[in-house]
Amino acid sequence: MRPALLLAALPSLLVAQEAVTTLKDQKALAVTIYNDNLALVKDTREVRLPKGESRLAFQEVSAQIRPETALLRNLTHPKDFWVAEQNFDFDLLTPQKLLEKYVGEKVTVVRSVPNESGAGAKEVREEATVLATNNGTVLQFADRIETSVPGRLVFPKVPGNLRARPTLVISLNSGADREQKLELSYLTGGLSWRADYVANLAPDEKTLDLSGWVTLTNQSGAAYPNATLQLVAGDVNRVQPRPERVYAMAEMAAKAAPPAPRMAEESLFEYHLYTLDRPTTLAVNQTKQVALLSASAVPVRKDYLLQGQAYYYSGSYGDLGDKQKVGVFVEFDNKEASRLGMPLPKGIIRVYKRDGEGRAQFVGEDSIDHTPKNELVRLKLGEAFDVTARRKQTDYKSLGKQGKFGFVHESAYEIELKNAKKEPVTVTVLEPMPGDWEVLQSSHPCTKATAGTGKFQVAVPAEGKATLTYRVRVRW
Repeated sequence: MRPALLLAALPSLLVAQEAVTTLKDQKALAVTIYNDNLALVKDTREVRLPKGESRLAFQEVSAQIRPETALLRNLTHPKDFWVAEQNFDFDLLTPQKLLEKYVGEKVTVVRSVPNESGAGAKEVREEATVLATNNGTVLQFADRIETSVPGRLVFPKVPGNLRARPTLVISLNSGADREQKLELSYLTGGLSWRADYVANLAPDEKTLDLSGWVTLTNQSGAAYPNATLQLVAGDVNRVQPRPERVYAMAEMAAKAAPPAPRMAEESLFEYHLYTLDRPTTLAVNQTKQVALLSASAVPVRKDYLLQGQAYYYSGSYGDLGDKQKVGVFVEFDNKEASRLGMPLPKGIIRVYKRDGEGRAQFVGEDSIDHTPKNELVRLKLGEAFDVTARRKQTDYKSLGKQGKFGFVHESAYEIELKNAKKEPVTVTVLEPMPGDWEVLQSSHPCTKATAGTGKFQVAVPAEGKATLTYRVRVRW
């Protein structure tokens, strides 16, 4: 064969040698999803490969695959198996893309015209060259140029650089001509998860029932049927890549899943790995929920907190506010003794309590960070309605300089706490005190919560009030 004829035949020869694998060849699938829009996919398929060099079109991979992370392994016959080149074809087949690829090429224009007899219509075919597709289509016919398509277009074939779905094309060498199991692993964006928790407070507010759910979102442009699902909780360091072309997917509303046993958990390096006890399917553009954990009768503590400000102690202010907010917190221990003791992935805990008719009502929510076992979980649910505070500065004087301190202030305060509830409460008062500080006198004991914070515990009777007074000296 002449060299010119050989070169002309080479593209068609290469296409003929390309093997194609789709989801129908899939034998196993495992997906590990990280917190920050990242997942590791391990896709095992059974494919017949010829001996020697060939190309494999690995179809239906993620549209957001990071091709530089792709690794193909031969699990059946690894001897003499290697990968020479891989290309990710993300230019997907659409009518517009097909038209763009035919700029400078001939297409057939088919249009309907009335029969000469006036009854019915017949098809007329003309060849035309596509000149441009920018802001419209320009076609050159034998005797004219038209700027709109006067019928439908017929293309002789689909160009080789257009794919119907995202495809990783791999040039490889196989040591055997047989069916072989190939595992393709790669990192991809478009898959994410988060933890959501629902807590139901008991009527006496001394215990709660906690349920944890994992919300999975698949916007990667691919489906993952019957996948072994694992989740990694923790902050994994990643090098930020340059922006790349991705395929945007619409968000879907969350769908509740039936209850299931808690996910198995284990340590992985400095993170925690959660494994679903059954295969699950992540459809394209889908958000779904699976059960993470459940715990009943977890002991809980309720706390009322009044938080001061450091600037109170640097000047003369008098009245420091008509009515100040008292925050409401609940806290519990993530311990086995409290019927928990499982590492909790970061997420939002939403708290409910039943009203007098037995209907669950939302009473607040707060976010938690990754929380290991034996740690405290503290949630701010809102501001108290029936517990209020008024604060005023009753005395202030500047004592000038003292030794190494350039400013010395002494001031006195009065905080009136009122409780309209039918049961007594205890309010924690936290006062950020700057510099070198000392409480000279107080109506309630003061402890040093931190180097710069004084802490008071004030019991307020039911439908009554209590007053906290104290004097403090601050040196700067």
